[in-house]
Amino acid sequence: MRLLIDFFPIALFFGAYKFYDIYVATGVLMAATLVQTGLIYAIDRRLQTMHKVTLVLVVVFGMLTLLLHDERFIKWKPTVLYGSMALVLGAALWGWGKNFLQMLLGSQLQLPAAVWSRLTVIWIGYFVFMAAINAYVAAYYSTEDWVNFKLWGYVFPVIFIVGQGLYIARYLSAQDNNPDTTPEPPHE
Repeated sequence: MRLLIDFFPIALFFGAYKFYDIYVATGVLMAATLVQTGLIYAIDRRLQTMHKVTLVLVVVFGMLTLLLHDERFIKWKPTVLYGSMALVLGAALWGWGKNFLQMLLGSQLQLPAAVWSRLTVIWIGYFVFMAAINAYVAAYYSTEDWVNFKLWGYVFPVIFIVGQGLYIARYLSAQDNNPDTTPEPPHE
């Protein structure tokens, strides 16, 4: 169910783009993200910081896209999101000596401090990779190609989830090995 909630804004965006254009698709993405956020809040009775940041960026970059009639804004939104997350995690870990990932997920996962540090570095690398690949596709490919990349590029978060699950599985005891506790990458 959660995967469906996470995936439906991008699926609706893709469908709206294929039947209409990037501007209709942007409006659909904005509305779907609002609905998605509402559903997550209804289920969990709270929103994670990532959900709030994603909603704000979708609305701000979506409004800029629609008001200025410039598709570059919505195309660069994922790069800004991923780049910001990499900067925040990196600055917290290396600048302030804080591990935000552990602070966010530590109540769900009991891992050694060194594992939390490595996991945070892995997340930073993932965010940098996703920011870079989106920036490259947004800058050097057509809007059609970028939209297709947004749909089929969803394989990267899936690979990341599986990879981090395999990495942390060896540190979890059998009683703590619950699939609901595996951290998820951010949604667009």
